[in-house]
Amino acid sequence: MQLSDVVATSHTVAATSSRTAKVEALATCLKRAAEDGPEVVEVVTAHLSGTLPQRRIGVSWRGLQGLPDPAETSTLTVEEVDAAASAIAGIGGSGSADARSAAVRDLFARATADEQAWLRGLITGETRQGAGDGVMLQAVAKAAEVPDAAVRRAVMLAGFAGPVASAALSGGAPALEALTLEVGRPLRPMLAGSAPDVAAALATLGGEVVVETKLDGIRLQAHVDNRTSPGTVRLFTRMLDEVTDRMPEITEALAALDVETLVLDGEVIALGEGGRPQPFQVTGARTASSADVERLREEVPLTPFFFDVLHLDGADLLDEPAHVRWGHLGRTVPPAWLVPRESTDDPERAQQFFSDLVAAGHEGVVVKDPALPYAAGRRGPGWVKVKPRHTLDLVVLAVEWGSGRRKGWLSNIHLGARDAETGELVMLGKTFKGMTDEMLAWQTERFRELAVDPADESGWVVTLRPEQVVEIAFDGVQRSTRYPGGMALRFAPVLRYRDDKPVSEIDTVQTVRSLAGW
Repeated sequence: MQLSDVVATSHTVAATSSRTAKVEALATCLKRAAEDGPEVVEVVTAHLSGTLPQRRIGVSWRGLQGLPDPAETSTLTVEEVDAAASAIAGIGGSGSADARSAAVRDLFARATADEQAWLRGLITGETRQGAGDGVMLQAVAKAAEVPDAAVRRAVMLAGFAGPVASAALSGGAPALEALTLEVGRPLRPMLAGSAPDVAAALATLGGEVVVETKLDGIRLQAHVDNRTSPGTVRLFTRMLDEVTDRMPEITEALAALDVETLVLDGEVIALGEGGRPQPFQVTGARTASSADVERLREEVPLTPFFFDVLHLDGADLLDEPAHVRWGHLGRTVPPAWLVPRESTDDPERAQQFFSDLVAAGHEGVVVKDPALPYAAGRRGPGWVKVKPRHTLDLVVLAVEWGSGRRKGWLSNIHLGARDAETGELVMLGKTFKGMTDEMLAWQTERFRELAVDPADESGWVVTLRPEQVVEIAFDGVQRSTRYPGGMALRFAPVLRYRDDKPVSEIDTVQTVRSLAGW
């Protein structure tokens, strides 16, 4: 399939605000892709979702500067782009930077100006066409003439839309039903809702619940497969990125378990003296790269904690009640790897458990219904998180140059939430609070990279590609006509920047309104 067809479809989707029109354009393109085979459908679906099947290929925004002049005519195919991306991702060793640059130039030399611009966005992850996950999955259902529900279920287990589209357009509903949890392939993790306090969380679920420690670490999905010798262990983040080579101590420990096949859900965290959790930045830095990993494992060792088991020795456990899964978990991993939890229906007892955990340096609790199954990829009704203060995960839409002591630094950030109904990003306000000099220096460099136009200090506001997620705290919400969201956050210091969370998972405008009681 010609790349130009995919680019044209992307432009069509971006040019309309109609969800129906977006779905129609995407479905039409997927049907054309199906004429070239299921492998092409998988690649086209990924590209139109704004991602590469390879996820990351080691090419940054800076690596796409100084490209060759565009080709005059379009000759590139989707298959050729995919093959080039795989080849670039596989380049390593001495001289890899030069080899990667040469491969990128060779690919872009064959692309027209329009294709170059689109490929640049695809590789850097900044494709913005208003076609989120929901739109794409609806398009897959339409193209394959299968129920929407069947597509949604399949993608939760397959992780990505590409394999689901390939199955749907080649085998219809039966092929989708055949997609199940596969050891070694990440599935979308279950997510938690929020409550303002422990009592509210217990009231939401009702009856006896499990109050579980919420660790401030990196979400980890672990897959163990010992059906062949030697066995394999693969580790994935909440964004489904593979990080196996970054955590050798975790891989080695899991490889020693007496199991045939196993899929675990949990967290990995760096602990300090006395088992007190290190700041999130320490764990994040330790898991950010595989470079010099042997030295880092000695200096900042990681500890795994697991709170769920999704598969064990050939049996999928997703549909089992949580208490059944937890029983299997307790018999499978060492006690030291289990997330501390307590069963109760007493709000005072649950509150004391919460207070003790917070005093010990933990992030809060997740209150869980022990009777419910694992809702892969969704904010299931059975998990409710509680933190000691109100926090939100938002996206940075723009940033302002500082003045006075902050002159020369990008300082005041514009905060955006997602509208759950339209998918649009809506500005909720600004903040410059909670920023250390170290943070200011980091964000100045980071936001220069994300600037839509060069970050010229002669201006004031720098508009950014909406890619950086930030966690902020706030004391309350007030109505305001100053910002598009119709409200503003009171006293909103920055807690941390979250590279572990995609923009698709930021908090919604509706969540903020509900926290305000509106």
